[in-house]
Amino acid sequence: MLNATFDPADLTVFCRLEELGLVVAGQRIEAHRAVLECRIVEPDQWCRWCGAEGVSRGTEARRLAHVPFGERPTTLLVRVRRYRCSGCGRSWRQDSTAAAEPRSKLSRGALTWALTALVVDHLTISRVAARLGVSWHTANSAVLEEGRRRLIGDPARFDGVTVIGVDEHVWRHTRFGDRYVTVVIDLTPVRDGTGPARLLDMVEGRSKPVFKTWLEQQSPAFRAGIEVVAMDGFTGFKTAAAEALPDAIEVMDPFHVVQLAGDALDRTRQRVQQHTLGHRGHAGDPLYGVRRALHTGEAFLTDRQRARIEAVFAIDEHVEVETTWAVYQSIVAAYRHPDRAAGRRALQAVIDSLRHGVPEVLVELGKLGRTLHRRAGDVLAYFDLPGTSNGPTEAINGRLEHLRGSALGFRNLSNYIARSLLESGGFRPHLPA
Repeated sequence: MLNATFDPADLTVFCRLEELGLVVAGQRIEAHRAVLECRIVEPDQWCRWCGAEGVSRGTEARRLAHVPFGERPTTLLVRVRRYRCSGCGRSWRQDSTAAAEPRSKLSRGALTWALTALVVDHLTISRVAARLGVSWHTANSAVLEEGRRRLIGDPARFDGVTVIGVDEHVWRHTRFGDRYVTVVIDLTPVRDGTGPARLLDMVEGRSKPVFKTWLEQQSPAFRAGIEVVAMDGFTGFKTAAAEALPDAIEVMDPFHVVQLAGDALDRTRQRVQQHTLGHRGHAGDPLYGVRRALHTGEAFLTDRQRARIEAVFAIDEHVEVETTWAVYQSIVAAYRHPDRAAGRRALQAVIDSLRHGVPEVLVELGKLGRTLHRRAGDVLAYFDLPGTSNGPTEAINGRLEHLRGSALGFRNLSNYIARSLLESGGFRPHLPA
């Protein structure tokens, strides 16, 4: 670009102030801040009550935090002209709502930038406040209010939802108050292959009434459109879905079925460990040494892991652990079978075998068998509905854990719900990149 032609510098265009109805009249660059003196383009000298022309009575300054440019927070010093009507005598100020909401400390451009930084770039409120040059409370209140207005409050975000996932989530680790919330996830994009799952809503508490009340508060069209509800083994979610969504299919996802089998394996190993050695697992104990390898799929075991497991199972006192491990591996293999119909038959055979003929000494397997038999319809429905799993729900739970860590914890549940929705609500396409 050796022969490039440049236009004269124009801060109004560069800072995109023409969108706010402002024009730059001057600038002051300081070490840690940039201040732009602006004037409102529209004069607004006509009386809003009688229509007579007003007489200028001077100006007053309004400071607005604006989009930061470079490393300096940018402040708009807007000169707002005051008028007095020559007819009725009333006074008014120039209309500055194009630049910012009344009594707002952030310009409309700053609000859009801050919301994008929070949703797209995953910045913390502290970093957003520092870049804007305002206090944490000012940034937090303004951004969350804008997020609720533009994104969370949009009723269209519930349109087209046909598959939902429900799970519990710990939002704070304290001894006082309710630590749990119920999260509802939109799994429709995952099943259709159109995108990732997104957080649909979050409700305080974890119980059947909490989930059922949330479902009943939704529109009849939303409830009629729900075809599948993916969930864990909690009976309350199942009964709530069955009562509020009688036409929907409940699916117990593979993650929680395998987790139930893994828990039975761990409890059996711990019980046998205590019975044979009289203490909890210590380094060097055979069962304790293979505790992680037991949860590895048999097809993925290394030669060393396989040899250690075989050595442990060669001990007669460990036969109960071996039996439970075999059931665990059968469940994992059923879900990993490339033929869904064959996998369904294999898992059905496991459920039937656990329903009858389990020795009384294997109390953990007996409990697992009763649970799987009671929820057999939900467990096996996974094979009939490809792409339906609550796994993405667990992934979003992980993102919320990261959010809580970045914010150093939350004390206000309303703020946490709003931040969680902005973080994982799938709003990225609605904001400029």
